[in-house]
Amino acid sequence: MQTLSKVWLFCVLLLISSVANANLTIEITRGSDQALPIGVVPFAGSEGLPEDIAQIVQDDLERSGLFEPLERSAMFDRPSQASDVEFGTWRSLDVRYLVVGRAQQTGGGYELQFDLVDISGQRPMISETVTVSGNDLRGAAHYISDQVFEAITDIRGAFSTRIAYVTAQGLGDNMQFGLYVADADGRRSQQVLTSDQPIMSPSWSPDGRKLAYVSFETGKASIYIQDVNTGQRVQATSFDGINGAPTWSPDGRRIAMSLSKDGQPEIYVLDVANRSLDRITQSNSIDTEPAWSPDGRSIIFTSDRSGGPQIYQHVMGSGETNRLTFTGNYNARARFSPDGEQIFLIHRSSRGFQVAKQDLDGGRLVVLSDSTRDESPSVAPNGTMVIFATQQGSSGVLSAVSADGRSSFRLPAAQGDVRDPAWSPFLN
Repeated sequence: MQTLSKVWLFCVLLLISSVANANLTIEITRGSDQALPIGVVPFAGSEGLPEDIAQIVQDDLERSGLFEPLERSAMFDRPSQASDVEFGTWRSLDVRYLVVGRAQQTGGGYELQFDLVDISGQRPMISETVTVSGNDLRGAAHYISDQVFEAITDIRGAFSTRIAYVTAQGLGDNMQFGLYVADADGRRSQQVLTSDQPIMSPSWSPDGRKLAYVSFETGKASIYIQDVNTGQRVQATSFDGINGAPTWSPDGRRIAMSLSKDGQPEIYVLDVANRSLDRITQSNSIDTEPAWSPDGRSIIFTSDRSGGPQIYQHVMGSGETNRLTFTGNYNARARFSPDGEQIFLIHRSSRGFQVAKQDLDGGRLVVLSDSTRDESPSVAPNGTMVIFATQQGSSGVLSAVSADGRSSFRLPAAQGDVRDPAWSPFLN
């Protein structure tokens, strides 16, 4: 019981704190010295619209760390279509790519036309019209960002994805916890759940429609599955002891989790449809924080079976379990890259707890973040960024770092603490 109490104390200390306004703001903390210069011209006809489309696109691209946008004040010209672009003007400003566009209101929404122009090659790369129903200009802007990002990098953009996170506000018996989802830039937050008891460990289903998470609302830890759009939810587990760290399989049919119902915390897999449960690990150690490989054939998890937290990999159906991390005496909360070739994790260095990555072929570990109290890394579905929880002064905030460690940004809340982020899969 003493060991389990310590585990729960550790988990509760990782809880995220909350905000009255759960929208998050963006602060670029480190830019890449290899970022591509790009210009995003204000869209013609966008004056008076509820959103600045070009600014959203510019912010998205800058946040990726792969682009360095030109300041608007430096723009000598403001074309609205590719045929109006004077290539010499933009070359003199060292702009390599240019996004131009125009907007007009239609009966039920807006029509946005945009072009991506290669200034060096003097050619248009994209020319597309986006129809927006209702008032979803932010969604349309994120879509444009995705198209521009992919056309230039050959990597699918993830600006239209979402993040889930937990908040907590108040002190002592007056604590209030909330589970939120928001755009990948922290805006348009929506509350999924509120409770006067802790909420932990949100995990997206692979179709982006549901979240699995831990809630203490019944007085003990239970795992719930909730539809993000309808709010409908079911209780998946409520065993005695620990019910923690749920994570969906790539096919959406199973959830791996850590349960202590048979003694020490072990890794189990729940069949979502029939509620059957399979025990995966058999040890006298604490096994927790599972994560599926992209192909669903193995699970990585944190275990102290070697004397301290390290990452292990279990091959499903084989009984084979191998240790993956050997650098340092603390490696935890690992997550796969989308291609399955790397893992991202929390590594304790001489500076503290930091986000790191390790190649599975060769085992080389590299620290990515420059903060020192990092937790809960979650990888963007295109593998370019890792979002995680950390401390800024006395407050918990969300931060993100590029997969190469060259750029980073922070998403602090207006007040309170925010932690336990989970980056959604691609939503279509």
